Amino acid sequence: MIKYLLRIPLLLICVTLIISGVRWMISDEPWMLDQVANEERLNMTFDELFSSEKNKTLSGYLTQIYRFLGLYVVGIGTMLLAFSSEKILKISYVRIRIFYALGSLLIVNLILAYNWIPSSHFIYLMWAALVLFTLSLYAHIKIGSYENK
Repeated sequence: MIKYLLRIPLLLICVTLIISGVRWMISDEPWMLDQVANEERLNMTFDELFSSEKNKTLSGYLTQIYRFLGLYVVGIGTMLLAFSSEKILKISYVRIRIFYALGSLLIVNLILAYNWIPSSHFIYLMWAALVLFTLSLYAHIKIGSYENK
């Protein structure tokens, strides 16, 4: 049972990362996936931003940036998925490195989101990922206590 508590939360985080990344990669206007927070950050609507003649090519640039963001998010999710197999997670020092990397990423993302885009709905997704991470970390600690007996 404890091995499922270790692995399933990590798998859910992986799937969420991959789906989110794919959404940014395939969306025609990926910046609109978080429209309210982005417009709040810009202090103007996207219609106002794109109405200026100077900003005619801005949508193409934003699409390019979001495609790369999506690619990297898919890559992180896929890499984490690759290191979340039952066999690999049996190795304690691998688990520790996964938890350091993933925990740091989640905490820094939350801090940045609260500072730059506090009205983003993605904050809820990050909190859910942090809860899943904590469950998995708890299982890791429990497994460590079994290993040390």
